[in-house]
Amino acid sequence: MIPIPSRRLATALNLSQRELLALVGGGGKTTLLFQLARSLKRRTIVTTTTKMGERQTGGLEVIEDPFTRPLELWDGTSPVFVRSGVKDGKSIGVRPPLCDDWFSDHSLCDVVLVEADGARRRPFKAPANFEPVLPDQTTTVLAVIGADALGRVIADQCHRPLRVAAAAGCNPYERLTPARAATVLTSPFGSFKGCSTQARKVVVITKVPSEDNDPITSELVEELVDALTPNNEVVSIEFEHVE
Repeated sequence: MIPIPSRRLATALNLSQRELLALVGGGGKTTLLFQLARSLKRRTIVTTTTKMGERQTGGLEVIEDPFTRPLELWDGTSPVFVRSGVKDGKSIGVRPPLCDDWFSDHSLCDVVLVEADGARRRPFKAPANFEPVLPDQTTTVLAVIGADALGRVIADQCHRPLRVAAAAGCNPYERLTPARAATVLTSPFGSFKGCSTQARKVVVITKVPSEDNDPITSELVEELVDALTPNNEVVSIEFEHVE
């Protein structure tokens, strides 16, 4: 699979006109969130159901505390980032039912993009018991993994390494092989944990080396193609920069 530039992500994902799309995992997920928002030519609301760095706003207009500053005042001509407030240097997210309400209001927006967990800037993770925090009406879940996690020691590269190792069936001091990564990505306790059976599931591999045939990434893609059901997909993204 040839990596595609992140600016073409919306096209590569073949998104519907209306989507409530949740991002989980690591590998530059927040950067991906905002790049996707800018690439969509639709009325797009960006938010989180957990926490994000206060300055991670993607350069978008920020609406803080949507209950006192209603989104109806937003004109929809450019994406907007919505948070409940700021505390201890973190943007505080919104409750999932609010994302469902926005998505249900066809006059308000076309797309709601949600960061549904955190990875502490690591390229891969497995979810804790309370993660991910997904809205009920989520239509698509993007599970993100950075290619720089592959072939590296799990304890060194992954967030929640004990959970990654448990889902992969190894110990955290072993390397994250493509087969192990695919197991975590498709495990009921892994990246799509809690995802509705109706939601489309897409694995996004970021930070793919520029060579067309990076062997370790290609191996992961092959493992995933065998493991994912026909209605789900894997997309590899060549990032020029990940914050």
